[in-house]
Parts: sequence; structure tokens; C-alpha cells
Amino acid sequence: MVRQDKSKSRVTPKGTKPGSSGSSTSGEIIEGPSGVSRTPVKVNTSSPKWVPILMFALFAVGIVIIMLPYLNNGIAGGNWYILGGLAMILGGIITATQYR
Repeated sequence: MVRQDKSKSRVTPKGTKPGSSGSSTSGEIIEGPSGVSRTPVKVNTSSPKWVPILMFALFAVGIVIIMLPYLNNGIAGGNWYILGGLAMILGGIITATQYR
């Protein structure tokens, strides 16, 4: 036989059930046994349109910068082009992680 500790207090107000229409989801204040607590507010979490545009632009510019020395257009090759191109691609990857 397992005994429950009677000193623990309720998490939800008495008379409510999880998922019922009486539960609070609009960020209103609920007075609980341990004080005032706020319920989470639902927020629109979609990314603005410029995030994927910036992501693909960084990818494209990075690839073009890496390819420039190999196209025989008079630009001397070097490690700085590769480093700059990889930095742009890394910026695209970091931007991709922020897209929702």
C-alpha cells in the first residue's frame, strides 16, 4: 500500500481537468497555493519571409566566392576566397537553424 503525502498541494485549481475548456491558455493570472503564477501565452512562431531568402542568398554567394578563382577570369586564387566562401555558407547554415 502506497501512501500519498498530504502536505503536497494541488497544481491545478480544484474542479478543473486537463484539456478541459476551463483551463487557462490566454496568459491570465491564476492564484495558486504557492502564490501567483502565469500560464503560457500562445505566440505565432513562424519566421519572417526574409529568413529563407537570406539563407539561400548566403549559400549562393558562398558558392560563387569559392568558384571565382577556378573560372579563369583573372582573379588570383588563394585561401582567402575559400575561407570567405565557407564563412558565407556557415552563415547560411546558422540562418537555416533559425527558420521555423
